[in-house]
Amino acid sequence: MIQKYISLILKGAALGSANVIPGVSGGTIALVTGIFERLINAIKSFDTKALKLIFKGDLKGFAQHTDLIFLIMVFGGVGIAIISLARIFEFLFANYPVHIWAFFFGLIMASVYYVGQRVEKWKTSTIISLVAGAGIALAISFINPASENSSFVYLMLCGVVAICSMILPGLSGSFVLILMGNYELVVIEAINEMRMDILLPVLLGAVVGLIAFSHLLSWVLKHFHDQTLASLTGFIFGSLGILWPWKNDVYLTNDMGEYIIRKGEKVITGYQYYLPEVAKTDNLIAFGLIIAGILVIYLMEKSANTISEKE
Repeated sequence: MIQKYISLILKGAALGSANVIPGVSGGTIALVTGIFERLINAIKSFDTKALKLIFKGDLKGFAQHTDLIFLIMVFGGVGIAIISLARIFEFLFANYPVHIWAFFFGLIMASVYYVGQRVEKWKTSTIISLVAGAGIALAISFINPASENSSFVYLMLCGVVAICSMILPGLSGSFVLILMGNYELVVIEAINEMRMDILLPVLLGAVVGLIAFSHLLSWVLKHFHDQTLASLTGFIFGSLGILWPWKNDVYLTNDMGEYIIRKGEKVITGYQYYLPEVAKTDNLIAFGLIIAGILVIYLMEKSANTISEKE
């Protein structure tokens, strides 16, 4: 039993880590580790029946109905990862961008295969869903980011959109925050400095969005299982463009061609991609990290299958 709880916490930590990383989907990690559908169904169970159980004082019934222990373990791991990794990722992105992106690229590349394996039957509708998912993800990756906005309503909207992206495999909540202009404000600044004026409206929006979106996603998975998984596979494949390690930042400029500075830093509006020189030591290390990322997903998938067999 303890091993099972530790496994759930570690899976939650992996999910939380993914949610801090632009371009990496927490939903993808949930899907690959085998907790995705259980997570959606558990969140969806916060309904009128759950409220009635609370009002009756039937806490045991409430815990069973909502799969509460599972949620506590998973979201405990998510919280630990987000708080502990925010500073680490800030350092890594600043000093080793190619290497960290290479590792993430390997993670997501392997995820395409393992998520695609969950489609029970490939047919015309699932292939169309795959192509559509990839196309939408590619289109999203080329959208220019908005400006930072710290208003209460906009922060709530960020919470709603980001949490829906976080549980949707192939779409990164952190990347959506970049598109909305609030990634640095929410994920780096607010978490590192524990700015509750920023975090509370985001969390409020996240809770509302999570419960509402989980109902929709659960219904879609139940009625269009293969088509949904094929779409999600396409989403994951399409997101690889965002994660390509070898890219240069494109900065926002004014009409005079001068860089626009916000909070002492140039504003990134996109990326300019290029092919690496294979012989360079840094690039060889990056290739090694891509392989390491693939191996991590392989081991996570193998672990998930082993635990499922024991259950």
